[in-house]
Amino acid sequence: MSENLLQTINYPADLRKLSTNQLPQLAKELRAFIIDIVATKEGHLGASLGVVELTIALHYIFDTPNDLLVWDVGHQAYGHKILTGRKNVFHTNRQWQGISGFPKRSESEFDTFGVGHSSTSISAALGMAIASKIQGNNKQHIAVIGDASIASGMAFEALNHAGNTNANLLVILNDNAIGIDPSVGALKEYLTRIKSVRSDMEQPTIFEALNFDYSGPVDGHNFEELLRELNRLKEVEGTKLLHVITTKGKGLRQAEENQVKYHAPGKFDKFSGDVLPKKENEFTKFQDVFGKTMVELAKNNEKIIGITPAMLTGSSLKFMFEAFPERTFDVGIAEQHAVTLAAGMATEGLIPYCNIYSTFLQRAYDQIIHDVALQNLPVIFCLDRAGLVGQDGATHHGVFDIAYLRCIPNLHIFAPSNEIELRNILYTVQLGSLNNPIAIRYPRGRGNIANWELPFKKIEIAKGIRLKSGDNLAILSIGTIARNVTKAIENCQQSNTIAHYDMRCVKPLDQKLLEEIFTRYQKIITIEDGCITGGFGSAVLEVATTLSYRGEIKTLGIPDKFIHHGTTEELQKECGLDVYSLTQIFDEK
Repeated sequence: MSENLLQTINYPADLRKLSTNQLPQLAKELRAFIIDIVATKEGHLGASLGVVELTIALHYIFDTPNDLLVWDVGHQAYGHKILTGRKNVFHTNRQWQGISGFPKRSESEFDTFGVGHSSTSISAALGMAIASKIQGNNKQHIAVIGDASIASGMAFEALNHAGNTNANLLVILNDNAIGIDPSVGALKEYLTRIKSVRSDMEQPTIFEALNFDYSGPVDGHNFEELLRELNRLKEVEGTKLLHVITTKGKGLRQAEENQVKYHAPGKFDKFSGDVLPKKENEFTKFQDVFGKTMVELAKNNEKIIGITPAMLTGSSLKFMFEAFPERTFDVGIAEQHAVTLAAGMATEGLIPYCNIYSTFLQRAYDQIIHDVALQNLPVIFCLDRAGLVGQDGATHHGVFDIAYLRCIPNLHIFAPSNEIELRNILYTVQLGSLNNPIAIRYPRGRGNIANWELPFKKIEIAKGIRLKSGDNLAILSIGTIARNVTKAIENCQQSNTIAHYDMRCVKPLDQKLLEEIFTRYQKIITIEDGCITGGFGSAVLEVATTLSYRGEIKTLGIPDKFIHHGTTEELQKECGLDVYSLTQIFDEK
């Protein structure tokens, strides 16, 4: 039986003691290790399996951490974490108080830049390379960009700048033709042509036109090719780009054959590779409520358009794409473009539903203000993954959207408390009476209403509703956190004295209802699954100040710090938003 090489390796310095002919065995062991852990602990599988050889080659050839290695789309980096001192704690990946699922500077000196959102690697590595040149440091700077991230505008901006410098920068294009969903766009077609004709091209590549020393494509699973090119490029001055062809999910048959499903498959059998059946759940994911409702609406309104930046499956806009492909647009990892594209469509009378995860909409902030709100165009922003999202952690929590959108004139913000309200607000905004842009925020995960596919009802957007009467304490909630509030009130000793209001719309707030609440109650608690600073509670406090309210208002929500990873339940407890914590707070009042 051959020696287990991975057992002998804790850091890249150990890796460099191996001979090159031992590296294929190490790759096999590293893949098996990733599969073994992710099969039971869950996480991002396919992307890391695809770069096993590349990860080993990079740490073998370059003097990390002295040489600076920057990963793009951090879910490629599981192998990197295992080889850089975190093998023995990798089983805690994405778990409460365990290591992060993404590179994180505070976790390891080998994680040179924190990532989670895509297309940042070239900019960051270029910044490091320029800093090294200014400070007289002789280092290598490598950016690994993959999973369709090269198509993002930010990546192009960085390439454009880098090509006009003499920085010592190596960009490695990990070309697997897929992000979460298959890659789209003209650049993807261009890269496909490069792969097919290889070195027979007479014209310079787009990268050479941008002053990069282009080499490749090379087989990203062939150590001989990888090591030869990386050794050569170490000695080449200036900006270089190595085009590497990999297969997402490499080494697990099902992950290669079904790359979308095995991007993050959940629990699976590590021997057969088959995804384990999940316990049947009568409730529907909010994203599927959105996706299925969109199909219903689009059947009856030919002006409805669906837009997403590379999240067809994640947002469930895939349902509309299957039914109306000519009216559904996946624009690739390009949030800014998605927003302004929607704005352009709105000027011509179409009804664009622009579905972007809350955390990713942050990347298009100027476009929301300048291209949509300033012109008061009725774009419908559907903010999936609003609130705490669990194990993806700080880079992915959708906790800032209320605060960063609330200050924008003309923009409405609506947070349905359940599946039926989500369905009805999606229906309402396409009826023609809305003349403003609107953001509809809803969480990751499932609701709690089994039969939500009821006949549509129009919602009065800026009108809150009373869910429960009481004469002592008023609870004002927004969105699906109402479920925790309802359960907490039921657990209270004096539950009959507590009133509960679902305000529904953060902006504009139902001022008439607030005036009634301020008149009736001297104790008020606001609750939201967004940041307290500048959020829904702040909006209520502003109205209270205007109306000279002299009672007590307590605001609950996400504290003014970055919340890391764990289950949603664990994170709610950390923030004091779980049922038990809320019950304690209500009883104290």
